[in-house]
Amino acid sequence: MLSDIEIAQHNTMVPITDVAAEIGITEEELDLYGRYKAKITMEELRRLQSKASEPAARGRLVLVTAITPTPAGEGKSTVSIGLGDGLRKIGKKSVIALREPSLGPCFGVKGGACGGGYAQIVPMEDINLHFTGDIHAISIANNLIAALIDNHIQQGNELNIDPRTITWKRCVDLNDRSLRNIVVGLGGKSNGVPREDHFCISVASEIMAIVCLSRTIGELKDRLSNIIIAQNYSKLPVKFGDLKCTGAVAALLKDAVRPNLVQTLEKTPAFVHGGPFANIAHGCNSINATLCALATGDYVVTEAGFAADLGAEKFMDIKCRMFGIAPSAVVIVATIRALKMHGGVARSDLAKPDVKALEAGFANLATHIENIRKFGVPAIVAVNKFSTDTPEEIKLLEKLCSDFHTRVVLCEGWEKGGEGAKALAEAVDALCSENKADFHELYDSDMPLDRKIEKIAKEIYRAGEVEFDSAALKKLKSYEEQGYGKLPVCIAKTQNSISHDPKLIGAPKGYVFPVRDVQLYAGAGFVVAFAGDIMVMPGLPKLPAALNIDVDDDGKISGLF
Repeated sequence: MLSDIEIAQHNTMVPITDVAAEIGITEEELDLYGRYKAKITMEELRRLQSKASEPAARGRLVLVTAITPTPAGEGKSTVSIGLGDGLRKIGKKSVIALREPSLGPCFGVKGGACGGGYAQIVPMEDINLHFTGDIHAISIANNLIAALIDNHIQQGNELNIDPRTITWKRCVDLNDRSLRNIVVGLGGKSNGVPREDHFCISVASEIMAIVCLSRTIGELKDRLSNIIIAQNYSKLPVKFGDLKCTGAVAALLKDAVRPNLVQTLEKTPAFVHGGPFANIAHGCNSINATLCALATGDYVVTEAGFAADLGAEKFMDIKCRMFGIAPSAVVIVATIRALKMHGGVARSDLAKPDVKALEAGFANLATHIENIRKFGVPAIVAVNKFSTDTPEEIKLLEKLCSDFHTRVVLCEGWEKGGEGAKALAEAVDALCSENKADFHELYDSDMPLDRKIEKIAKEIYRAGEVEFDSAALKKLKSYEEQGYGKLPVCIAKTQNSISHDPKLIGAPKGYVFPVRDVQLYAGAGFVVAFAGDIMVMPGLPKLPAALNIDVDDDGKISGLF
């Protein structure tokens, strides 16, 4: 059996200019990065944004989400790509919009974000490793801000910044636990003011969120200027714009705001752009990638990170709220293996048939189906099929979904590409054609910030009570006093449970949900609430994926999935 990278390397790509021509984009409207990758020019981006601003001219938006992740795997990106190819197989003009992979998971444990098997986007090695440099640009822009803050303090501190209140973190796009807590400015007066500092992974940086939520360079600059970097000695907030260096940071990001175009193994166009994590950020690709796809496809398949409690909720309550877009349908990805894990089966025993565990684990899927219904969008369950799935287990899952008034479709995109996703494509097409979507956000913008957090915790996470740290409540009150009370909230919590506790598998409910801290992302336009033991800088596992990756004298990469 071929590995993912071997399948990708055996595939013959077509020039990206041919893929672009399929959706009405000429070579002159592309900036080429070799033969198989390109960025949309700024002029073409404006044209596509203008077209997408007319609801009647937009394609139908299909959001792919999933059940709570397990070590057994769910395959959300694989299903998204397979669905895009499957829609083409049934004669629909589909376009895909996905996030860019972070190098942290690529060298760590999770893997990349290019799909798998015969449902992949390519060139997968390039996309997973550096791509067009967007994340590197974001990292450098983030760290330029950090350097400018420390330099301002060193050079007289005209703004009276209190170094103890600096909230801006440095970043790097790797899992590096040693950088979580550091001390800078050591070595004497000429090296700066000694203070505690911190790193986050680049995809958790507010700059990543800002790039993903900015349609123009003008919007980008406005958002950069509004970043809260610290307080002064009078305890008033200091914005990055006060340093008068916004233009320099924006200059580093001028290309990073433009979407990238690639292709699937079956030549379906895919806009791949932006990569915020959903457990510590808002978890969906850039608005520009989505708008370009909506302007060029009859169907747009996009995804939001992790499960419906994280990625899908943030997609609806942050991205859709900000830009007036809405999905016509949602696909919830599940595997029988993962559902059995939620039913208590050990990973080593997943190949054994176990209908009782499957029935118990179904509670997790049922919770996510209910979550999607709360946004007024119809959903369909896609079962990412494994060879170990038995007919009895498949039949039971179909019955459980039917009893829950939800259609379920087997997806074999991993094994068969678009052909294996045709049944799912037909079901999605039929569901969208019924025009049953009546989209609405979970909470009203005028609701107080703590009430917004409680609403998500109780209705989406099924918490019985929300317990706020007193300092967190004080900060929320100050944000409202500063005029930020109408912002949406972005909750940072574990992806491994519907709750804040990764050990609570299945469908926990009635527990106490702890909010230990909050932070204002005024540039991105949301308030982050940190729940449980969640970190913005991951660490590497005992056996990182980096152990398997190599490259030969011809530059051919091996071991990358």
